[in-house]
Amino acid sequence: MSVTLRRASDVAYARQAAMQTMAAIGASSIKKTKFVTAVSEIARNAVLYGRGGVITFEIVGSGPRRSVVAECMDRGPGIADVALALTEGYSTGSGLGLGLSGAKRLVDRFEIASSALTGTTVTMECFAR
Repeated sequence: MSVTLRRASDVAYARQAAMQTMAAIGASSIKKTKFVTAVSEIARNAVLYGRGGVITFEIVGSGPRRSVVAECMDRGPGIADVALALTEGYSTGSGLGLGLSGAKRLVDRFEIASSALTGTTVTMECFAR
């Protein structure tokens, strides 16, 4: 499943897709809420700072090790200093600087790759339990 991210209203569709895929693997309510929150933040960043993009969701694994992997790719200018951007409280905008660091804390796996040439790709994985 994928959601194109062009405007703020598309973030709501990304949230719904995240909830549906987590429900499909039988995730607990807490895990669903955490994953949806992380997806919301990353999708919002793609719209606000990344000139839009796309977020895809994939169910991987089997049995109790099932998980959902979300990959969000934007077309933005990239993040000059990823380590700094992941620092809690750091913001280039008017926010609180909790977006990337908060999303990272909410999921089981978080990876980010960013370049001025290719934009930013964030990969997040969350297990059912």
